[in-house]
Amino acid sequence: MVIPQLIAHRGYPRHYPENTLIGLEAAIAAGARFLEVDMQVSRDRVPVLFHDRNLKRLCGVGGTVHDHLYEELWRLPVAERERFGDRFKNVHITRLAELGHLLVRQPQVTAFIELKRASLERFGIDTLLTLARRSLKPVLDQCVLISYSLEALRTARTRGWPRIGAVMDHWEEHKQKLVADMRPEYIFCDVEGLPGEGDLKIDGAQLAVFEVTDAPLALTLAARGAAFVETFAVGEMIQEMARLAESS
Repeated sequence: MVIPQLIAHRGYPRHYPENTLIGLEAAIAAGARFLEVDMQVSRDRVPVLFHDRNLKRLCGVGGTVHDHLYEELWRLPVAERERFGDRFKNVHITRLAELGHLLVRQPQVTAFIELKRASLERFGIDTLLTLARRSLKPVLDQCVLISYSLEALRTARTRGWPRIGAVMDHWEEHKQKLVADMRPEYIFCDVEGLPGEGDLKIDGAQLAVFEVTDAPLALTLAARGAAFVETFAVGEMIQEMARLAESS
């Protein structure tokens, strides 16, 4: 039985607000050795961990990350109250630098940092690459830059970023010439965009499939060639795959 590596998608959103330090720490405590987070930038150019284009779902207010100074963002609880009520009313938006500090304490952990298109559009590729490198300098060897923006990845590659990963919604996209030319170490693909059958191995790159919370499906994908499965429920998936391995 081939068992894939698990990537904790935005930390541990099954039980904690996504992209928060508390969720990332919980994912590691549950056994995760790979994390995935989303990077955006505040109006005063502080890189933070945040996925959505607006603040409504997680913070309950209007506007975007880049509309606000970081001090203003820090005052907003990342409570996701529709799911968690007031349980996380004191949890704040996490800075990318805090992820760096966490990785210093957890040298066995690798983090995939997705450069979000909203901030790329607002600040440009050069600014995001500079801010990411500055915040993660002590732990660059533990970090992989990923993005839907192939241009951002190509620039990162030319500037010596250690490892990169292209994110895509459909399997056929990995065959683009630009992808082949930049030789990413990782390809991230939506599970809904995969072919229904056949080999999923990619020459020169490891495949990570998102979003999967079903252990039998994860094992099927691994048997087809996926090296990683990205999941919102990393603790439950670790336990269930271990159970299936023992019973096989």
